Amino acid sequence: MTDIQLAFSMMGVLLLLMGLRIPIALAMLGSGALGYVLLAGFPALLQYLGTAPVTKFSTYDLSVVPLFLLMGELATRAGITTELFRTCNKWVGQMRGGLAMASVTGCAAFGAICGSSLATASTMGKVALPEMKRLNYAGGLSIGSLAAGGTLGILIPPSMVLIIYAVLTEQNISKMFMAAFIPGFLAAFGYMLAIAIYVRLFPEAGPRGEKTTWREKFRSTGNVWHITVIFLIVLGGIYLGFFTPTEAAAVGVFLTAILAFWHGKMGLAMFRESLVRTAISTGMIFFIVFGADMFSVFIALSRLPDVGVDLIQGSDLSPYTILVLMLLTYLVMGCFLDSLAMILLTIPIYYPMVMAMDFGIPAADVGIWFGILALVVVEVGLITPPVGMNVFIIKSFDPTISLKDGFKGVVPFLMSDVVRVGLLVAFPPITLGLVHLLS
Repeated sequence: MTDIQLAFSMMGVLLLLMGLRIPIALAMLGSGALGYVLLAGFPALLQYLGTAPVTKFSTYDLSVVPLFLLMGELATRAGITTELFRTCNKWVGQMRGGLAMASVTGCAAFGAICGSSLATASTMGKVALPEMKRLNYAGGLSIGSLAAGGTLGILIPPSMVLIIYAVLTEQNISKMFMAAFIPGFLAAFGYMLAIAIYVRLFPEAGPRGEKTTWREKFRSTGNVWHITVIFLIVLGGIYLGFFTPTEAAAVGVFLTAILAFWHGKMGLAMFRESLVRTAISTGMIFFIVFGADMFSVFIALSRLPDVGVDLIQGSDLSPYTILVLMLLTYLVMGCFLDSLAMILLTIPIYYPMVMAMDFGIPAADVGIWFGILALVVVEVGLITPPVGMNVFIIKSFDPTISLKDGFKGVVPFLMSDVVRVGLLVAFPPITLGLVHLLS
């Protein structure tokens, strides 16, 4: 068996283990270690394991992960989600479909603090779904808007998946955050436009909410000024170069903790629980990262990425055609895998191939641009049937809504995503403009 054949065989083993519901970290670690032994021998594996974990997890950039996770935990327990939703609802709730639009904008705002898609969908769903049901919103539109809005959690900075991508590819985290800002804004705007068009075609799906006065609107805005301040300090500090992402995350944790205690919604016991949950989530993510590192080292040792580069350079396909084919594989994988697993599995193979292609832009820009494209398409996979994880999460809050209606409800948002991905592929400056402006 050649090294390339062994690489594909281990990929098959990995998929089999995941199909048997073995945790993704163990599946990648086991298949990667087995492949490493077959290629280099058991002593070489022991030598690698003797130094790799310390080297990998002593990376300064990874320290930002637990900090942003803790920031999201504290924000959730401080009741920030409820305040954001109420404020957004005051401003747009009186419009037809306004409650769904408020959910999307609330998800976007919370995603800027949380950094997790599943957490954003879950926390916002608990707040918004009962209100939508009270106003007789169609079940499909309710699930679709919340599931799609939840995906903004992994695109709008800070984003855990974006941080992991930056660490894997040695990209600058600050530049990745800058590059994600405009695509994230386009996503939120596209989702709201999709809602507006949908309720125009089906008016009964999104009834108007209660009218509010301008005084009520501005009063509700006063309830979230502190959230805006935290957002501006954390992300503004990163974009303007005042903080590194790790320093900004530490400042964000400090300010969010003050907010939580100030509102009287958090005691020492709840703070301790937030720390424990953050530690568990961090351990899970780091274990997955280590498993992916083991598998990617085996893939590199097999020279599969080099063979892929040679095939691309010898093919007649244009770089954009190959890029589109890669992005399509993310859509397929998104039906079965979560966002972090997709990034960790594919980047060791796709990234060298993408960097070897000529898109007419500098190589440093290609790495950032491809990372955002991959993240956007991975995000689409979270609402793609048959296993759109966000759809299942939102549906769990209201079992009376059928899964069929839920997946029908995400169709307008998937159409919006297709248009957005097309724009980002065709016009790289959309992604890179802010990076060049602020760098």
